[in-house]
Amino acid sequence: MTSIEENYKKEIIPLLIKEFQYKNIMEVPKLSKIVLNMGMGEAIQNIKVLDAASLELEAISGQKPVITKAKRSIAAFKLRTGMPIGCMVTLRRNRMYDFYNKLVNVALPRVRDFRGISGKAFDGRGNYTLGIKEQIIFPEIDYDKIDKIKGLNITIVTTAKNDKEAKVMLKLMGMPFRN
Repeated sequence: MTSIEENYKKEIIPLLIKEFQYKNIMEVPKLSKIVLNMGMGEAIQNIKVLDAASLELEAISGQKPVITKAKRSIAAFKLRTGMPIGCMVTLRRNRMYDFYNKLVNVALPRVRDFRGISGKAFDGRGNYTLGIKEQIIFPEIDYDKIDKIKGLNITIVTTAKNDKEAKVMLKLMGMPFRN
């Protein structure tokens, strides 16, 4: 078990039970999965951009990404159904906790002028989505080898029933929310 998972089981679960008066330990919210997504719009003209993004996402997550394809055609963007336009990775169990630990303790503090992340990016069902403008905040990315700075979306999926429970759980797990 990773340190965050151990901390969650020993310290955070009792705090959540005390705060929200759960009757059963199965009611306590937990991390379900973390989804990393890189949408590459310029892959329409240059497919090699997608290969570079895929390699970077693999280095960040430690897992091979899936190439995502367009669901429908959009003539204004010269996009056809089935064209590859991005890549994504779904992390679960140990890799999920390892990535969460790296995100909170290593990557986010490396963001320039970092004052915390917004607490308003919850979806109403207890899931949090975080947009990162530069992939170079992760230590696995070699700054000299990248051709272009790309962003990525990180969605943290929890089993919480509402946003308040999820926010309290993530805050206890070390997520640096802005005050």
